[in-house]
Amino acid sequence: QVQLVESGGGLVQPGGSLRLSCAASGFTFSSAMMRWYRQAPGNERELVAAITSAGITAPYARSVKGRFTISRDNAKNTVYLQMNSLKPEDTAVYYCNTYYRSSAYWGQGTQVTVSS
Repeated sequence: QVQLVESGGGLVQPGGSLRLSCAASGFTFSSAMMRWYRQAPGNERELVAAITSAGITAPYARSVKGRFTISRDNAKNTVYLQMNSLKPEDTAVYYCNTYYRSSAYWGQGTQVTVSS
């Protein structure tokens, strides 16, 4: 029973920060690559960041590079997305994703709204 549960979203002013969390269960988290995606209304779902089981990050999306950081704590079965210097363009639903036994799994998403 794979489960991914995002939390940490909310309303923040431009320039502010948020840290998203994704709590994982039902699979061997320590062996899995984890990803953060986001989707704004009218836009395609966008890969934001990815991290391997060993904690190695893939290149960030150009739109967030230098502002966002993905990390994981295998002891807590949790992956994080630290978001700094937030812009209105970052407003979206943020999703946690993994592949397990050839199937894709997604969390329910957490809403991030950047507005003054």
